[in-house]
Amino acid sequence: MALLDEQSQAPDFTAKNQNGEAISLSSFKGKKVILYFYPKDNTPGCTTEACNLRDNYNDLIAKGFEVIGVSPDNEKSHTNFISKYTLPFTLIADTDKEILKAYGAWGLKKNYGKEYEGVLRTTYIIDEEGKILKVFNKVITGDHTNQILESLQ
Repeated sequence: MALLDEQSQAPDFTAKNQNGEAISLSSFKGKKVILYFYPKDNTPGCTTEACNLRDNYNDLIAKGFEVIGVSPDNEKSHTNFISKYTLPFTLIADTDKEILKAYGAWGLKKNYGKEYEGVLRTTYIIDEEGKILKVFNKVITGDHTNQILESLQ
């Protein structure tokens, strides 16, 4: 499935977070959301991206953003990842890959000439009304916060 278009309505979803609580995108109406999709907890690029968002979390909150990470890892993996790196935001366990597919963040990847399906690192910025403001499919993991904020100026 292709990435969603900017200015289109973000698909709503309900899924479990790291604590087993049901989280819906629609429950964040009235807030801007950074919805980021990443391949796997505790891997180098994913850790770098999560820590960059963590290190700038207070600035993001001050600008009205909520941060939600989504990967196919389970709740226990997310709990460990959050604990290990003191992540202050919600991580959603999308083990059936429904949200990943709905947002075009699951697809064909290539590594060393081998093709396989996996998570396409992608971030969506969603406005207070649930519209997609910006899509990042070339995420700069170590400077993702600045990448997001500079694109919205």
